[in-house]
Amino acid sequence: MMLKLQLCYRDPEEKNMIFKFKDVMKKLFLLVVLFSTSYILYAQQNKMYTIATLDPGHFHAALVQKTMYPNVSKEVYVYATASADLEMHLKRIEDYNNRKENPTHWNEVLYTGKDFFNKMIAEKKANVVMLSGNNELKSEYILTSLKNGFNVIADKPMAIDAKGFEKIKTSFEVAQQKKLQLYDIMTERFEITSILQRILAQNKNVFGQLERGSKEQPAIEKKNIHMLYKTVSGNVLTRPEWFMDVTQQGEGIADVMTHVVDLVQWVCFPNQIIDYTKDIKILNARHWPTNLTLSQFTSLTKATSFPSYLKSKVIKDSILPYYCNGEIEYQLKGVFVKTTTLWNYKSEYGAGDMYSSTIRGTKATLKIQQGPNENFKPVLYIVPHQNDASYEKNLQEAIASLQVEFSGVSLEKTEQGWKLVIPQKFNENHEEHFARVVQFYLDYLDHNNMPNWEVPNMLAKYYTTTKALTMASSKE
Repeated sequence: MMLKLQLCYRDPEEKNMIFKFKDVMKKLFLLVVLFSTSYILYAQQNKMYTIATLDPGHFHAALVQKTMYPNVSKEVYVYATASADLEMHLKRIEDYNNRKENPTHWNEVLYTGKDFFNKMIAEKKANVVMLSGNNELKSEYILTSLKNGFNVIADKPMAIDAKGFEKIKTSFEVAQQKKLQLYDIMTERFEITSILQRILAQNKNVFGQLERGSKEQPAIEKKNIHMLYKTVSGNVLTRPEWFMDVTQQGEGIADVMTHVVDLVQWVCFPNQIIDYTKDIKILNARHWPTNLTLSQFTSLTKATSFPSYLKSKVIKDSILPYYCNGEIEYQLKGVFVKTTTLWNYKSEYGAGDMYSSTIRGTKATLKIQQGPNENFKPVLYIVPHQNDASYEKNLQEAIASLQVEFSGVSLEKTEQGWKLVIPQKFNENHEEHFARVVQFYLDYLDHNNMPNWEVPNMLAKYYTTTKALTMASSKE
């Protein structure tokens, strides 16, 4: 026998209220199920990452955290020795957390001790190691971290000499075997003038073909000029004392030169695999110092004397020759290239770092300049070999094709040809570029989709810089 239960209601209004309540609960249940399902799918498709910051001695370590990322834990594990470098790093993160506009919410979990690296390996509280600091042991840290199952994102340079390059070669082999991601931070790829130079250099109607050039007039010339005295995140930068020791920081030809060599490859040979064993020929390399007085060293580091590890290099107790300048002449896939990196103590114009780039094609030369005439802002010029109506039509069509992605970019005539007028919305600063690099790296971690040319071209880049250093040093 089946029993049938029937609810009794005191009045129709009560019945309606109960049915409405049931309907609301059903909808709420469906929302909970939908949210839970969405969250599970998000977690499956977008893994969560936890960063271990290792011995952060360079201000770039903090710039990686100037922005929050949806799939990165706010807990960041910092492993280091107690030092002024560490205190400055933590202060920068604190400033980002406390700023009024778009503050971050990082929680730095700190471990200090001489065994900081082994502690990080043993604890395994993170799955991504971030390296930006003293470069002397960086290649070893990278290799050991990968061997122990950590992904690695490293500030440049990953290698400062030939021995370091050999370790980086092994590191990429280990990363492939363990299905891990190793990547270096190349912020200059996100500078808008370099992006547009890269695009226009592939337009045969505007640029033609990349010339081969010669040793006397290379087809590609790139130069960056850095300032030791500069402002970062609104504050005058204090440099670590070891920054002026090339055995710890690396020479300029092996350090900031990595950006210039990377742009040669990325702009002029886009999406092409470069085999360093056959595509690169170093023709000549040289290096020279920027001489720093003790007062300049003090202004940069706040130290009142040169540290003991630098005293043997100091001239007459007052001048430190800092080998931060370099020049490389080489051929890449048969094309003649010249790259230069310079470090000045301070800009005579009160400007920041500067960059110039010349790429010679069969129809035009594409130039980026950043001097007084450009108000120290990078400007891209198009200098055609034959600036007639036909060329102007092709150029206007090329600019029109940019509008989908770069709305508002336009042309302005100059004495030699044209310059691009770029809306302010595309002019991100150097500090903002760090978040762009990290976002790309996180996508590579999520989807294992790093382009097939990235790893061989990172090897090509570090082969070029470290081989050039060896050549320049052998002349002494």
